[in-house]
Amino acid sequence: MIVRRFLSIFYPPAVYQKLGLTLNRNGERLFANFKVLAEPGYLPLTVYSFGKQKEDEDSKYSGEMVQVAMQLKKGMQLTIQSLDVKEGETSPPKRYTSGTLILAMENAGQLIEDEELRAQIKGSGIGTSATRAEIIKKLVNNKYLDLNKKTQIITPTLMGEMIHDVVAFSIRSLLNPDLTASWEKGLSYVAEGTISEEEYMQKLETFIRQRTDAVKGLNNQYQLKAYFDHASQFYKKPARTKSRAARGTK
Repeated sequence: MIVRRFLSIFYPPAVYQKLGLTLNRNGERLFANFKVLAEPGYLPLTVYSFGKQKEDEDSKYSGEMVQVAMQLKKGMQLTIQSLDVKEGETSPPKRYTSGTLILAMENAGQLIEDEELRAQIKGSGIGTSATRAEIIKKLVNNKYLDLNKKTQIITPTLMGEMIHDVVAFSIRSLLNPDLTASWEKGLSYVAEGTISEEEYMQKLETFIRQRTDAVKGLNNQYQLKAYFDHASQFYKKPARTKSRAARGTK
């Protein structure tokens, strides 16, 4: 496996040819996309080296069907022989594992809609490559997250969900990667000399002071209690140990 992987470096890349079709039926547009392997490049070298190969869905459309599709021209009329509607159900997103959560932290910028801010956080994300694993470990040690050692699946604890709700109702911007990106943008301005370090720190301190004062004046603990009570029913309560007096003595 190592030898084949090493040799692959010296082979040319695999080249795929993409083909897209747009069909119009009474104003309703239907789309189809195909991907055909034009030049195998390094692929023949790796066929037997990396375990079971996942079947490429696009490979089903190779051969005669692709050849016919490539002969189609814009404006051509086709005869429909039959129509079928395929029914299915979407699957819920998979739970995070320790590995996928690190990737999500690294690529947190993908959730940002603003292009400028998304470009600012691209390549950095939440934390650094040296600290992300430690951040997760600390959250697990503090009982904010629960880690299944066998499956490595991460789920929130009741305490973790309560903290999330408190932040969501108090300073919701802390849950948005836009805030991290904006601070990173400010740091880049300092590095460029556009603003001074003192200006950046003044804006940061003002933000913290204003948000802290706003939280102090919320008095929303009764509203939060309703959310805590609702969330607690989905978590197992810790088993209580009977006292020695209740058990009796022999």
